[in-house]
Amino acid sequence: MGEYLKMNAIYPGSFDPITNGHIDLAERASKLFDEVIVAIAESPAKEPFFSLAERLTLAGNVLSHINNIEVRGFSGLLIDYMRKNNSRVVIRGLRAVTDFEYEFQLAAMNRQLDSEIETVFLTPAENYTFVSATLVKEIASLGGDVSKFVHPEVLGALQQKLNTADTA
Repeated sequence: MGEYLKMNAIYPGSFDPITNGHIDLAERASKLFDEVIVAIAESPAKEPFFSLAERLTLAGNVLSHINNIEVRGFSGLLIDYMRKNNSRVVIRGLRAVTDFEYEFQLAAMNRQLDSEIETVFLTPAENYTFVSATLVKEIASLGGDVSKFVHPEVLGALQQKLNTADTA
């Protein structure tokens, strides 16, 4: 019998904040790979709502029920991060057809930068196909109820951050 190769994958993103859709994809990926690294990009150009440290804490806490997931932060090129972590697989989520063109471009560019990189596209459960971190932040900032779209801990962090911004 042949030797078993352990396969890891990297699920990158800004996760600002992590949503139930992200959690769903992480759970799906964890069933396909021996190890999944949820790689949270620093992304200063995007001016994140939550700091990298806050995003790492939130993601680590809400994904702690998945044994083969590790949450880490990174900056720079994803390809370089993948090389450092001996990974050849990128996990990306596709919510709708509108995501496909952009994600397809990213996958093609990554393959041009390193021909060993493969992108695996996963789709979330149907009830999360419209959920995005951007929409969650916008709805929450306008006083809307986002409790169906985020983990209770993330909801609390959003509310606390918004209340702090209101009093500043």
